[in-house]
Amino acid sequence: MKSFDFYSPTHFVFGKDRENEVGKYVKENGGSKVMLVYGGKSAKSSGLLDRIEASLKETGIDYIEWGGIKPNPVSTPVYEGIEQGRKEGIDFMLAVGGGSVIDTAKAIAMGIPYDGDFWDFFTGKDPEGALPIGVVLTIAAAGSEGSPDAVITNDKTLDKNGAGGDCIRPKFSILNPALTQTLPPYQTACGISDIISHAFERYFTNTPDVEVTDRLLEGLVKSVIHEGKRVMEDPDNYEARANIMWAGMVVHNNIMGVGRDQDWNSHHLEHVLSALYDVAHGAGLAVIMPSWLEYCATHGGETRIAQMATRIFGCEMDFADPKRTALEGVKAYRAFLKEIGMPLTFAEIGAKKEDIPKLVEMNHIGDGVTGGFIGLDKQAHFDIYEIAARE
Repeated sequence: MKSFDFYSPTHFVFGKDRENEVGKYVKENGGSKVMLVYGGKSAKSSGLLDRIEASLKETGIDYIEWGGIKPNPVSTPVYEGIEQGRKEGIDFMLAVGGGSVIDTAKAIAMGIPYDGDFWDFFTGKDPEGALPIGVVLTIAAAGSEGSPDAVITNDKTLDKNGAGGDCIRPKFSILNPALTQTLPPYQTACGISDIISHAFERYFTNTPDVEVTDRLLEGLVKSVIHEGKRVMEDPDNYEARANIMWAGMVVHNNIMGVGRDQDWNSHHLEHVLSALYDVAHGAGLAVIMPSWLEYCATHGGETRIAQMATRIFGCEMDFADPKRTALEGVKAYRAFLKEIGMPLTFAEIGAKKEDIPKLVEMNHIGDGVTGGFIGLDKQAHFDIYEIAARE
């Protein structure tokens, strides 16, 4: 296990109706004028925004609404939000939604106090500071409610990049699993896919002797598979949704990633896919992650993938041919994704095989090799997309 620092100071407020307490937590964290960031009409039509605004008014906190944030968040609403936030004297960001809304709020939070272009933080610059951020979570998926990270697409260049720093880790996150009960089944399944992918990006490592986090990750994935099946059968199952919501946070605040190298190649492969086709991130990962695993199983990664196959999916270990076991595990993973209604191929998400060269170029590989569990050169990117495009 490698040396590490771990710091996760977010205050998590979990349970039914806890969003009604949001004003109290904004006030405790110094907020006096809030930018209330949200997505589509459902936040309004469900009455959620009314409850949140009532709580803010009750505690004497002023606010403005900043709605219309779409999935796969882009840079234009961030630039506009920064400008509006400065005009209004905003001192606190409150995100009501899932990862797209939270990441937009984080980007605005970094941009308001910064003299330069907020995109600097998505091209390698460390953030110098940010407005405090609070969250009312409505979708269990991205884990942004507990992480120091954000992902935004530049809608001029289609570069989909990440930024990170403890200054954008939420001060508090309110997690009411009941708020996810109205989600369409497809969106719920996309969240499940995303959560499992976050676990696998940490699980597939070359760092030895990380048994504790191995077992934590295995247990989380097995739990999400179990609860995922339950919630797809009964969307109103609060307990299943509660376990999924907590899993989404726990896996991405990095308590399960400490002390080990991590592999985020699958996310990079998917980011250009969702940037080009505007496919839901979890759906894109359902196509890419098993394709990446299939490639890795035939390029030196078979032992660890076979471990995943036996410990998570119950495959029988073939010690004479671990590659066979590994591929059985990938097959079982695909079967689960299909069972919950996720796509598995390019064709199912509207991606085109003839666009593979463009996707590879969008990854900016050049003549290099990306690090990780299995290093990937440009040809490897071609090969993985070819597996994903296979009928």
